[in-house]
Amino acid sequence: MANSAVNGRTLAILGGTGKEGAGLAMRWALQGYDVIIGSRALDKATTRADEMNDEMGQDLLRGMSNSDAAAAADIVILSVPYAAHEATLNSVRSACQGKIVVDLTVPLQPPEIMAVNLPAGRSAALEAQALLGDGATVVAAFQNVSAVKLKQLDKPVDCDVLVCADQNDAKGEVIKLVEAAGMRGIDAGVLKNAVAAEALTPVLLHINRSYRVQGAGIRITGLDS
Repeated sequence: MANSAVNGRTLAILGGTGKEGAGLAMRWALQGYDVIIGSRALDKATTRADEMNDEMGQDLLRGMSNSDAAAAADIVILSVPYAAHEATLNSVRSACQGKIVVDLTVPLQPPEIMAVNLPAGRSAALEAQALLGDGATVVAAFQNVSAVKLKQLDKPVDCDVLVCADQNDAKGEVIKLVEAAGMRGIDAGVLKNAVAAEALTPVLLHINRSYRVQGAGIRITGLDS
C-alpha cells in the first residue's frame, strides 16, 4: 500500500520509469510521500513501480498512465527526454491546471549532448509554462543531478539544486522536495533563469567524460550550510 501523503501532498512523476525519475521517486517514497509513477503506457508504469518496490523492500509506489497520474497528484514532476517534452505536456495540460509542475527536462540535442542547445522557447521550462498556460506554475529544478547518485538511496547527494520559478511559494514547495531527496535547494530566481540551469547539464556531461567520473554536480559556495 502506498504511503499516506506528507503534508497532504501526492507526487506524480511523469517519466518515472527513467533513471532520474526513478531515483527521485524512491527517495521521496522512503520519506513518506505518496508517489505515483507515470508513463505513456499503464503496464510499463505498473511494472516499473513493482520493480522499484521490490528494490526498496516496501510497497510504496504505484503506477498509472501519465494523464491519470497527473490528475491524481497535487504536484506533477516532469522527467522525460526533451523529444517527448511537448507531447507529454499537451497530454496532461488540463490535469496540471492549478498545480505546481516541476520540470527536470534539459533540451539536449543528440548526438551533441555535451554542447549547449537553446530551444526555440529559450529553455524547456519556459516552453512548459507557455504550453500549460497561466493556470499551472512551472518550477525548474533537478537538471544538474546525477541519476547515478540518486539511486544510492542510503546516501545524501553531494549536489546543490538550482530552483527557478516566478512564484516564491512554489519555489519554497519544491525546495522542500529537494531537501526530502537529500540535497540542498538553492533559490535561483525567476523561471527565465532556467536557461542557465539547463545549460549547465551538457557542461557537466563533458566534465564527466573529461575527468572520467560519474555524477559531477554543482555546489554554491559562500552560503551557510
